[in-house]
Amino acid sequence: MDTSRRQLLKAALGGSAALSLSGCSLLPRKSGFQPEQYSAAVGRPDGTFGISSVDLQGQPLWVSAVETRCHSGCMHPRGNKLVFFERRPGWSFYVLDAHTGRRLHHIEAAPGEHFVGHGVFSPDGRWLYATASRYEPGEGIVAVYDAEQNYQRTNTFELAGIGPHQITLHPDGETLAIALGGILTHPDYDRLKLNLDTMAPALILMNRRSGKIVGRLTPSHHQQSLRHLDIHPSGKVYVAYQHQGPRHETPALLARMENNRLQEIRFDGDTQIGLGNYIASVIAHPENDLVAAASPVGGTAVVFQGSTGKLLAKASIPDCSGVQALAGGDFLISSGQGKLVRLGANQAAQELSQLPLYWDHHLV
Repeated sequence: MDTSRRQLLKAALGGSAALSLSGCSLLPRKSGFQPEQYSAAVGRPDGTFGISSVDLQGQPLWVSAVETRCHSGCMHPRGNKLVFFERRPGWSFYVLDAHTGRRLHHIEAAPGEHFVGHGVFSPDGRWLYATASRYEPGEGIVAVYDAEQNYQRTNTFELAGIGPHQITLHPDGETLAIALGGILTHPDYDRLKLNLDTMAPALILMNRRSGKIVGRLTPSHHQQSLRHLDIHPSGKVYVAYQHQGPRHETPALLARMENNRLQEIRFDGDTQIGLGNYIASVIAHPENDLVAAASPVGGTAVVFQGSTGKLLAKASIPDCSGVQALAGGDFLISSGQGKLVRLGANQAAQELSQLPLYWDHHLV
């Protein structure tokens, strides 16, 4: 970006950044687990889109304009680059300087393919793995890009399934974990779901070097679309569903991988109803045994004990969706209404700020 930070924020946020983040000084200084910033795709009041980043105190660092709505992304292991993917459908991804927001690359999807909003780097930062689909046959794939060769496409791994979404890397450094939603869509038909009766969602475990599938775990019902996941540094895998069955059904929406199966987690009836059969993000806190999840449909965020599934905190946050860990054991929740909220175990939610923009579904 060739404008100053002050000019950029004024242009991007309609001149109102000054009223935004004073309360975010409450965000804790970090020790040990210490990301330098939080980033997310945003919509702006004038109808345009961008990627925004805030520092540890919640102060805005930059906003970088993009051509269309983005969904989520990933940080390069060295912390100097940030990738965000378009979605609905995703025809490209952006590589940005993580410190300034300056655009470094804009990579288009291969012909006949589209991205679905997520990717992850190899531990050394050389390879970028992006979930994608071949939209005519509806085949899910992982597209592999060489970050050291200007993000040239180098490989394609087959998922033998439909509708991949979030992808992350196991702490072993070798195993990709992929949430396969099972839902067939096509760019020509907006977001119409074309196969609800024959869905086959799964958690897929894949060797990142060979592309060999080494595990495929399925939920208890074929309409529990497995969309999001996170892995604790200990290796515990947590997944989140979006139920595609009748609205009056309130099945489990969260699960942990245990003994090579998905052990599903169900809360009390009121909490299940509050989650609206839809989880947009799930994060396992790296410092403890807590996991947080958020539902924009139900306007509900929860914190639970990962090992037992015990519900520890619940908050009503309209249009909440993004979740990330904060140092000290709490979580940061973002909403599509511009709010940043702090939520931890056994305590009330604390609103930290209100920004004049609309956070998309994920915090990076």
